[in-house]
This record gives sequence, structure tokens and C-alpha cells, in this order.
Amino acid sequence: MVKETQTEQWVITVSSKHKWLDLHIREVWEYRDLIFLYVRRNFAAAYKQTILGPFWHFFQAIASSAVFTVIFSGFAGLPTDELPPFLFYLSGNLMWSFFSSCFRDNSSIFTANAGLFGKVYFPRLVMPFTAVITAFFHFLIRLGLFIAVIIIYMASGVPIYLTWWIAIVPLLLIMTAFMGMALGFFSSALTAKYRDLQMLVGYGMSLLLYSTPVIYPASMVPEKYIDLYFLNPVAPIVEAFRYAFLSAGTLDISRLGYSLGFTLVTLLIGLILFNKVERNFMDTV
Repeated sequence: MVKETQTEQWVITVSSKHKWLDLHIREVWEYRDLIFLYVRRNFAAAYKQTILGPFWHFFQAIASSAVFTVIFSGFAGLPTDELPPFLFYLSGNLMWSFFSSCFRDNSSIFTANAGLFGKVYFPRLVMPFTAVITAFFHFLIRLGLFIAVIIIYMASGVPIYLTWWIAIVPLLLIMTAFMGMALGFFSSALTAKYRDLQMLVGYGMSLLLYSTPVIYPASMVPEKYIDLYFLNPVAPIVEAFRYAFLSAGTLDISRLGYSLGFTLVTLLIGLILFNKVERNFMDTV
């Protein structure tokens, strides 16, 4: 008597994903070791065969703030909210550098990693998170310099006072990082197909710098244009950061709320756009 055995049949269906927000967030967390390795690689590649290593961030921050001090405060005579000009420009450069790094590194995420994306699978959001975390560590290096300069000025008798609003600085950093990431998604989606738009993006960043209170205080803007001026979502963040550390400038909760809302909306749209472009960008890159 022959006993019949039943064999299980497996059916595997392979299909493209069409969900707008199928972002594999859990999978990104499972690949956190890969994020750590890429962050370490970025640091190693940036400082390999250099003399000063991470101290180049000190030099860049000091040099740019010194140039701004000479040109805009010395030659142009722009006010600095009664702060020492060097400290005023250093605080603005600190937040602007963090935002521009998050934006710049994410604005070329597809074109810069096309060779890697075409060879091996991993959650594509690993690379944007890597860029943001790398920029955050660079920010921490500059922040150490900023705090040291504050201590030097306070020791010399300059009336500088830290405020309790320093507690919201982590929120300001999160907003800045996600805003830069989201706007970078828009740029990377466009430049992956139209390469000449990269020049337009660089020009737009230059214009955005001059509409942000980095080289002049927001108090210098005429009252009739102040609402239009703060449509720039980076401006309230820079002002709030300066106020938290130096008790100078303005801190408006409603304008920070606008920046937060802008960040959330652009991040949502940017993630949807990123998820859509990453499916077939290899056909256009």
C-alpha cells in the first residue's frame, strides 16, 4: 500500500509597490549598522590625509565669520543687535551651515549614489539619514567652538546671557535637519532627470542666504516687509537659535509654528516624491 503524501505549493508573487508611503521605516532601523558605517566612512573620507582633520570646521567657521565681520559690520556698517559682530555672524553661520549641509547632501542623493543603488539593494532612505547624521556631527564640532567663543566674551565682560529658550534648541535642530532633507528630496528628484537645474539650485541657495538673518538682524527689515520676510522658514529658526544663546534678536512662537508646519508638510511631500522617484530613477540617471 502506497501512502500518498501531499506537498505544499508555494506561490510567490513579485510586483512593484504602488503605495505612496511605503517607506520601509522598520527596515531602515534594521539597517542602522549600515548607516553607522556610512557615517564613519564619510568622516574617514573627509579627513584622510589632512593636517587639521575635524579642526577644519573651526577654521571654516572662524574664517567666514571674520570675513562677514570685516565686510558687513566694518565696511557696510550693518547693525548686529548690540552683539559683538563676530559672535553675531558666528551664530548665524552655525545654523545656516547645518541647514545647507542637510540640503546639499540630499539634493544629489540619486546622482551621487547611482552606481551603488544599481548594484545592491538596501533601503534607499539609509543615504538621506546618513547625510543628516553626518551634518549633525559637523554641527556639534562647530557648536563646541561657538560655546567657547561665548565663554571668552562673557569672561571679558560682554553682557551675554543664556535664556531658558535654550531648551528648544534640540527641536530647532530637528526642524532644520528635516527641512533640509525634505527640500533636498525635491531638488534630487528634479536634478536626477534635468541636470542643468543644479545650477539653479545653487543660485537659489545664495538668494535664500540673503533672505535669512545670517549677515544682518531681522530687526533691520522694514516693518511693512517683515511678514513677507519671515515666509522664509529658515529665518525664524536662526533668530530663535540666536535668541536662545545670546538673548538677542526675536523669538516668535507663531513664526516657529509656521516653520514647523512647513517642515512637516514638505517632509511628507518630499518622502512621497522620494518614494516615487527611487523606483525608476535608474532609467534616467
